[in-house]
Amino acid sequence: MGYSTVVTKVVCLAIVCLVSFGPKTGEAVTCGQVVNGLMPCVSYIMNGGNVPVRCCNGIRGLNTMAQTPTDRRAVCSCIKNAVTSSGFSYSNTNLNNAAGLPTKCGVNIPYRISPNTDCKSVN
Repeated sequence: MGYSTVVTKVVCLAIVCLVSFGPKTGEAVTCGQVVNGLMPCVSYIMNGGNVPVRCCNGIRGLNTMAQTPTDRRAVCSCIKNAVTSSGFSYSNTNLNNAAGLPTKCGVNIPYRISPNTDCKSVN
């Protein structure tokens, strides 16, 4: 599996809980939208440093798109499937970087980003 595929899957982890409130979309958010929204976050999740503005814009955009419980569960399931199938061992640094993105981007979520999130409990 290529490095970019693994990195993309790490980035997907960051969105597990970033989908809490906003206007209704009418349909579930797709995995493609999640990946596209989070690609600018790859360097931060992998290396730390400053969070790119485009990363925060992507996170805010996904948060706005995923408004219904169905939307949020779809995003969560997409991320869980990507993480599970990646075979990548996430370092604590990667996980902490991902978990810190909501705060760094000014997005309030009621729970911590984690690979152990139960998608059925995402509302």
